Amino acid sequence: MSLFEHKEFDQHEQVVFCHDKETGLKAIIAIHDTTLGPSLGGTRMWNYASSAEALTDVLRLSRGMTYKSALAGLPLGGGKAVIIGDAKTIKTPELMRAYGRFVNSLSGRYITAEDVNIRTSDIAHVAEETAFVAGTAEKAGDPSPHTALGTYLGLKAAAKHKFGNDNLNGLKIAVQGLGAVGYDFAEYCAKEGAQLFVTDINEEACNKAAAELNATVVGLDDIYGLDVDVYAPCALGATINDETLKQINAKIIAGSANNQLATPAHDKIVMDMGILYAPDYVINAGGVIHVCSEAANMSREETDKRVRDIYDTLDKIFTRSSAEQRPTGEIADQMAREVIANAKAAR
Repeated sequence: MSLFEHKEFDQHEQVVFCHDKETGLKAIIAIHDTTLGPSLGGTRMWNYASSAEALTDVLRLSRGMTYKSALAGLPLGGGKAVIIGDAKTIKTPELMRAYGRFVNSLSGRYITAEDVNIRTSDIAHVAEETAFVAGTAEKAGDPSPHTALGTYLGLKAAAKHKFGNDNLNGLKIAVQGLGAVGYDFAEYCAKEGAQLFVTDINEEACNKAAAELNATVVGLDDIYGLDVDVYAPCALGATINDETLKQINAKIIAGSANNQLATPAHDKIVMDMGILYAPDYVINAGGVIHVCSEAANMSREETDKRVRDIYDTLDKIFTRSSAEQRPTGEIADQMAREVIANAKAAR
């Protein structure tokens, strides 16, 4: 099967396969759409089972970045990159610099930043080879705090629609993933009085949540079947699938992970189950807004306002979904495409 027949190919403008023999770098950069501006999206490093799995991920993620920037009102297009391999064993300064040279070869069509297993220190090595980076320690810095804030505000918007008010006090929330974003998100919820159930492959993070947030730690596979109000996926994607939906009892799905739905069809399945789903690329847009503050020279005040606008954007999506009886993800996709179409027409 060629790239153009791939099920996740969505008229992507450019897909670049990168290999550096000396460092062992194997990466894929996908540029989905640059109508609104240069494509921006983080680089994630993951030990994919195959290059085909990595390609599927980067195609989906880059499309999500296009829609994310469009609905956040940013002058950016959508792109994403994945580096194939175990970050604990292959990530070196030399590998990151080699990757930076590939980014630089795109002459600004793609701007990169942090994502899964890529830290500001790694981006610093990329920046030694290219100016097309954002989220550097000297400027915008780590985007995860704004991602967590936007996710928390998005959950409040969902609670307003599902439960009649946006107060999280007393709600039972299952948080899957306690990385930089997931932990900060859980902390916001705990401060508002939510009862937390958490899981993560990192036992230390779980113990910290138990001690600091009074969270109940559960097994990795036990997080789905809990009797809770909210399921918050804050790790990797595709955790909303045929198997997990047989277990999920929550009335809201709202978390920071990308590509939460295993397939587009699960959007309607979730709606038919009576679950309110906050489209992932809308609720987790705080990170790209933060990074855009560096790439587009936005002030701190404007950045904070745009992150807080996530609440209003989701409010509109939920209202329209209810009125039209259409899945929230479908509504969000349509709204994003309308923004891009209007921009093309204005040219």
